[in-house]
Amino acid sequence: MSVSGGLPGGPLGDWSTARPRRLRRTPALRRLVADVRVHPADLVLPMFVREGVDEPVPISSMPGVVQHSRSSLRRAAVEAVEAGVGGLILFGVPADKDARGSGADDPGGIVQLALADLAGEVGGDVVLMSDLCLDEYTDHGHCGLLTADGEVDNDATLVRYAEIALAQARAGAEVVAPSGMMDGQVAAIREALDGGGFTHLPILAYSAKYASAFYGPFREAAQCAPRFGDRAGYQQDPARSVGEALREVALDLAEGADAVMVKPALAYLDILRAVADAVDVPVAAYQVSGEYAMIEAAAAAGWIDRDRMIAETITGIARAGADIILTYWAVEVARGLRSTR
Repeated sequence: MSVSGGLPGGPLGDWSTARPRRLRRTPALRRLVADVRVHPADLVLPMFVREGVDEPVPISSMPGVVQHSRSSLRRAAVEAVEAGVGGLILFGVPADKDARGSGADDPGGIVQLALADLAGEVGGDVVLMSDLCLDEYTDHGHCGLLTADGEVDNDATLVRYAEIALAQARAGAEVVAPSGMMDGQVAAIREALDGGGFTHLPILAYSAKYASAFYGPFREAAQCAPRFGDRAGYQQDPARSVGEALREVALDLAEGADAVMVKPALAYLDILRAVADAVDVPVAAYQVSGEYAMIEAAAAAGWIDRDRMIAETITGIARAGADIILTYWAVEVARGLRSTR
């Protein structure tokens, strides 16, 4: 296109001088000027470990993800370390559940055993993190203890969270990550850890966790769907604006959180950006099971370019402000990043 003269009344002068496309022309140029970069060490792999199985159990709604046995978990952890993944976060699937989630802090519980296994297998090479909640362990599927009326008892649940934190710390967790959205949970956990001699152990708080439909496949993976009601009474309402999220973050930081998380990621990039702008601690975002399942299903149907979609969504999460990204594609993405360096 030939342009003569300037751009009448415009601030850019002659059109020929304003060509942002110049820096997009080749892959090498695009790599050179990219200002959002994801490193393998930024990625955390969520892993499910199931009690009483000898082989991995596939999760139908999350193709490629499994409930691990203890031995397959160790093998998968080694693969993640070799790929350069920065962290692993464990979710337990116990054989037996009860109203108080006894398996969550049992020294012989599945996550405690798995943490000890991984500390011996990959300790020092990757950060071992443990999800700290009760929904995976309770027979009713809620994230806390219940009152006689079936409501989640916030303050009674805090006592259980403190007990779980100590059990996970003793088993080898290097970061505990409370996800239950109980008021005061970070303070209760910090007090318990400090009193138990774990003043060095960081807390990654699920500070802005929403009551989301995107968790559907996770509930198959962790076998934790509520038997009645839902979790909207304690997780955040998607219809609330960023102010409530920032308040939750501020409360967690005041109680002793060392890092904070936004969950889910893609539907809450505005929240993620606001949190990242407001704090001076690491910010994590969780690319949750529903986000994973949608992309895998669309790719299986031939509707999208799977690899590009994965890369684009993770880049978008990083661009919105995440320092740490929890994703079920962590190993695959880490390998791809290392191969293109």
